[in-house]
Amino acid sequence: MEHEIAKAKVLIESLPYIREFNHKTVVIKYGGHAMVDEELKKNFALDVILLKYIGLNPVVVHGGGPQINKFLEKMQITSNYIQGMRVTDGETMDVVEMVLVGKVNKEIVGLINHCGGKAVGLSGRDGDLVQAKKMKMLGKPEAENAPPELIDLGRVGEVTKVNPEILNTLDAQDFIPVIAPVGVGEDGQAYNINADLVAGAIAAELDAVKLILLTDVEGVKDREGNLLSSIRKDSIEQMIENRVISGGMIPKLRCCASALESGVNKAHIVDGRQEHAILLEIFTHKGIGTEITA
Repeated sequence: MEHEIAKAKVLIESLPYIREFNHKTVVIKYGGHAMVDEELKKNFALDVILLKYIGLNPVVVHGGGPQINKFLEKMQITSNYIQGMRVTDGETMDVVEMVLVGKVNKEIVGLINHCGGKAVGLSGRDGDLVQAKKMKMLGKPEAENAPPELIDLGRVGEVTKVNPEILNTLDAQDFIPVIAPVGVGEDGQAYNINADLVAGAIAAELDAVKLILLTDVEGVKDREGNLLSSIRKDSIEQMIENRVISGGMIPKLRCCASALESGVNKAHIVDGRQEHAILLEIFTHKGIGTEITA
């Protein structure tokens, strides 16, 4: 009986959050280990379905780097990276789009539908959802007073505009959108875009109450390795300068900061390796990851 009472207490604890977030949009970037572990994949699908059933509007943006690498290796296409970004020529872009849109996206949609939800798969090219331009990356100058070198990453893009019309249509019909991070340029060409950036841009356009980035780390940590449960947006650049934050966490936090500046209420960096990570972060007092506030 005590075990059952504990379950009831969890439901009561979540009640204020369910009330607060009713009819609000939550954008979730889905990636990392949570996309490859079978049990975590099912947990993710159930979490998203539950969000929809209790009155939230979840929007999923997914990655797929490991799956892309696997296909490129099979096709004997070498992957080159510059400053952590995949150089994407025309041939690589074809594989990226095939894997993200044709395979990974459909697997996620199929799993959500199989578990009792109503999901629809999209890429940024559908309905001009994610409009993009070629990303410009600057390298280190060759000489001390020389201008920085312009690096050509091929068909790597950045978001210029999000057209939410198709998402609003799906929301009105109670569908869960699942979006592959492929954008479309003015010339109609596809662009490979970082999934965190796409999720942040969509969250800003939809005035999302939350942006949640699922990762393979517990969250943001201090110098001693302790998890920071909450940080303020205006402290991020100082933490980077002081090297408290480094590596792949830097673009994630800058993505969160940009979303907050554009009107998103809160952003969260959450360990996707934790079962039901999304529910624990949204509906419990303490949460499990790092919350970034304006």
